[in-house]
Amino acid sequence: MESNVRDVIIMGTGPGGYTAAIYMGRANLKPLVVEGYQPGGQLMITTEIENFPGFPEGIRGPELMAKMRQQAAKFDAEFLSGSVTEVDLSRSPFCITLEDGRELFTRSLIVATGANAKWLGIESEERYRGKGVSACATCDGFFFRDSKVFVVGGGDTAMEEALYLTKFASHVTLVHRREEFRSSKIMSLRASKNPKISTMLNEVVDEILGDGFKVTGIRLKNVQTGELSEHPCDGVFMAIGHAPNAELFRGQLDIDDYGYIITKKTSTETSVPGVFACGDVQDYVYRQAVTAVGTGCMAAVDAERFLESIR
Repeated sequence: MESNVRDVIIMGTGPGGYTAAIYMGRANLKPLVVEGYQPGGQLMITTEIENFPGFPEGIRGPELMAKMRQQAAKFDAEFLSGSVTEVDLSRSPFCITLEDGRELFTRSLIVATGANAKWLGIESEERYRGKGVSACATCDGFFFRDSKVFVVGGGDTAMEEALYLTKFASHVTLVHRREEFRSSKIMSLRASKNPKISTMLNEVVDEILGDGFKVTGIRLKNVQTGELSEHPCDGVFMAIGHAPNAELFRGQLDIDDYGYIITKKTSTETSVPGVFACGDVQDYVYRQAVTAVGTGCMAAVDAERFLESIR
């Protein structure tokens, strides 16, 4: 089996995974990248990116991911379509089972499986995603200058999104399905003191309205009375949380209460030697493409040093 054992396998192909592949490839370690269900990660559904260094005119998410993939391939990274259904980290080399039953073996593993924003699941939300519907204020807030926007959610993330959007939008309305917000007191206080922010409680989104090209409004439903109301707006931001793609590792790696893989301070090491995590699967604070790139670099360097230590 020794001839079939890889030095490194990378699970996931967002900015973190691609960066790890570039660094491991340049180290002549010929990484194998398992691409998963959505090659390129969340940026594949992001329209324009204007805050990624090196692109002063901005760049579309899919284009950026394509360039990063090409760069990894240039350094002999190998890409494998498909997803992992099972991992066994209890033995060395680690065993990874694909959906078609194939088993892969590796001395080190970089987990870059990312996280997905939680969505409401209504058809109009999908229809206007990227056309006024977003789940990232720091990514898309700039496009809503002097606009009226709604933020859906009741936790700290919703408050942070709303406060950030006041830098651009003329007005921000926070919508929450309960009687009270579940955010921390200090975040609720900051939002309540901002003159650009108003709140609507006991309301849920019934429909996102648009003209076929962009969002023009939102229809809300009062959970107590059932009454429907329509409100004009230019954008709707979902801030109902993120779900890290870490379920495969539950029971094998240390995972926090929110489902994120725990890594050691100042490194990407997990609780299992030889397994490293980067990007949104372990980052519950920043969740930006540029920070995923940074941790992707860290994971590659950490993995390379680990491989040197076991030779």
